[in-house]
Amino acid sequence: MFEHKTVMITGAASGFGKRLAERLSEQGANLVLSDYNFEALEATATGLPSERTRIIACNVMKEDQVKAQVALGVEAFGSIDMGVNNAGTGSPMKSLIDVSEDEMDFNFAVNAKGVFFGMKHQIPVMLENGGGQILNVASLAGLNAAPKLTPYCAAKHAVIGLTKTAAFEYARKNIRVNAICPSYVKTPLVTDNFDDELQAMLTKAVPMGRLGETDEVIEVMLGVLNPANTYMTGQSITVDGGVSAV
Repeated sequence: MFEHKTVMITGAASGFGKRLAERLSEQGANLVLSDYNFEALEATATGLPSERTRIIACNVMKEDQVKAQVALGVEAFGSIDMGVNNAGTGSPMKSLIDVSEDEMDFNFAVNAKGVFFGMKHQIPVMLENGGGQILNVASLAGLNAAPKLTPYCAAKHAVIGLTKTAAFEYARKNIRVNAICPSYVKTPLVTDNFDDELQAMLTKAVPMGRLGETDEVIEVMLGVLNPANTYMTGQSITVDGGVSAV
């Protein structure tokens, strides 16, 4: 399905980015992967075909580093057919009035500007090649309230705005732009930051009675990226065990 397609993924050393890279590789994609943790990214790459994989250290807060990842894909494989702007960060749980300016700035720099820089440099390449598609990793917190997570919630709302705007601007240029909005999923962002008691509390709010699994989100991501999925753009797709249905 993805044979001969070149896919750029940020934040590919762990979580959604790593697993998506593995699944796309199984289906023949060329991969251009980045992460700020280059050692962990190298570990990810060891399980992928070297002839179809390129890796680069990238801090998505730095525009020149995101631009370099795009250039690496063009140099190695001639194009960027799909961009997955996945790199993100969380925020410590605290009341809005206790959030510092630095915490807000950091969340917007990673979660919002990182997505913006990705699209800014992916889209010109796609325009030259007659089209492409972009999937931005947002969150259910980008659509709903997220008490005690003000910086994260605000930045993920920005991702939704960026997604819709880009989708509208480039809809007639054969570039589709969508966002995926998972709820709490058992990725390192959750398991490393929330203890068992807090995870149990979060589970109580899920109609399905459990947290999500990484592969459940990846299946939806693959469906959005499917080259045959040609009429979906500007959408924010929830994968949340029914939370948003309440």
